[in-house]
Amino acid sequence: MTVNAIKKLGTLAICLPLLACSTLGTEENSRENFAEKAQQDLTNVEESRSIEWQALDTATQNNYLTDLIQDSTLNKVIQQALNANPSLQKTALTLKASQWKLKSNQGEHLPSVEAGLGADRSKSSDTNYSAKISVSWELDLWQKLADSEKATAKSLASEAALYQASKDALVANVMKTWLALTAKQHAIAIEEKRLALLESNEALIVKRFKNGLDNLEKLDEARTSSSQSRASLLEYQENLAIKKRELEILLGSDEAILIPINNHYPNVDLTFNNLHTQRLQRRPDLKSAFLDIQAADLNTSVAYKDMLPSFSLSAALNDSADSPSSALFTAPIWSLAAQLTQPLYKGGQLKAAAEVAKLNTAQAYQAYRDTLLTAVNEVENALGQEKVLQQQVQHISAALKSSQSNLDQYQKKYRSGLIELSELITVQKTTFDLEAQLDELIYNHLANRVTLGLALGLGVAEQ
Repeated sequence: MTVNAIKKLGTLAICLPLLACSTLGTEENSRENFAEKAQQDLTNVEESRSIEWQALDTATQNNYLTDLIQDSTLNKVIQQALNANPSLQKTALTLKASQWKLKSNQGEHLPSVEAGLGADRSKSSDTNYSAKISVSWELDLWQKLADSEKATAKSLASEAALYQASKDALVANVMKTWLALTAKQHAIAIEEKRLALLESNEALIVKRFKNGLDNLEKLDEARTSSSQSRASLLEYQENLAIKKRELEILLGSDEAILIPINNHYPNVDLTFNNLHTQRLQRRPDLKSAFLDIQAADLNTSVAYKDMLPSFSLSAALNDSADSPSSALFTAPIWSLAAQLTQPLYKGGQLKAAAEVAKLNTAQAYQAYRDTLLTAVNEVENALGQEKVLQQQVQHISAALKSSQSNLDQYQKKYRSGLIELSELITVQKTTFDLEAQLDELIYNHLANRVTLGLALGLGVAEQ
C-alpha cells in the first residue's frame, strides 16, 4: 500500500467518526424526552388531586396490604398463595428467563474466543492437520452495546415490577376472598335464624288455622315465605362453597383443603389515621410503565447508533502439520486485524428501524399515560366507596337498632293480644333484612379498604 493510499485511509477513518458524532448529536437533541414528560404528568396528577386526597397525608404506619388486617391465619394463607399460585410462579419463571437474557447482553462487551481443530486429506497427499484460535472484539465506540445492556436491564426491572404487581394483586384477592368466607358464613347464619322463625310462625299459623283462628291465605303466605327462605339458604351455602373453591385456586391447590373460617370479621382500622402517606409512583404497574419508556428510549439510541461506524479487532493463531500433536501451535502463524465499517446503504432498513424505535417509545409513553389515568380512577373510586360505605354502615346500623327495638315492642304487643301475627311477621322480616344488609355492607367496607390500599400502592414486602 502506498503512502498516499494510507493517508486517504487515515483521513477517511478520522472523518467518519466526526460525521457520526455530528449526526448522533443532532438526533439526540431533536428527540422528545418522553420519560421527562411522564414524570411531569405524574406530578400534575398528584398536585391536581391534592385536595381530594389530603385525608391520606397524615398517615404514617401502614406500609403493606398485610398491615391492614392483622391475623395469623390469614398470613399463613397468603404465604401459601405466594408459594404455590401457578400464575405467579409462571411470572416468576419469565422473570428468571429475562435475567439470563441480561447476562447474555452483558457478554457482548467481552471479546469472543473460538478454537478449532481440523483434518484434511486428498488422494495424492497425506492427511494434514490444522489448529486455530481466534479472538474478536468490537469496540463500543458510541456506547451502543452499553445502551443495549441498559435497555435490557430496564426491561428486566419492568418485568420485576410487574411481578411485584402480580404478587400484590394475588394477596389482595386472597384477603378479599378470605373475608368473603366470613361474609357468606354470616349470610347462612342469618338465613338459618330467619328460616327457624318462619317455620315456627308457620307451625303457629297451622295450629291457629286448625282452631279456626286464621284463614287459608295466611297459611299459604307463611309456607311461601318458608320455602323462599329455604331456597335462599341453599343459594348462600353454594356461594360459600364457590368462595372456598376460588380460594383453593388462589392457593394453587389441586384438591380440596380445609380452610378455617373466622366466625367474626377481623379488626381492621377503617379510618385514614394509620394509612401510610402514598404517592402513586409506588404502584408497581406505574413503575413498570415508566421503565418501559426508558427501555424504549435506549433502544431508539441503539437503532440510531447502528447507522454509525463500527470498529472491531481480531487476532488469530494458525498452525498446520502432518500430525495432530505437531499442529497444536508448535510453530504457529499469527495475524492481527483492525476493521472500521460504516453502513452506507441497506435499502433504508436502518432508518426504518430507528423510526420504528421512536414510535415504540411514543407508544410506551401513551401506555404510561393510560396506566396513570387508570391508577387515578382506581384511587378515586375506592375513596368514593370508602365515604359512601362508612355512611351506609352508620345509617343501616341505626336502622337495625331501631328495628330491633321496634321488634321488641311488637312482640310485647302480640303477647298482649294488641296486634295480629301478620304485623309481627312484617317487623321480623324487616329486622332480618336489615341485619343481612348491614353484614354485607361491613364486608364491602373491609374489602374496599383492601382495594384502596392496593390502588394507593400498598403491596407485599419484596423478597
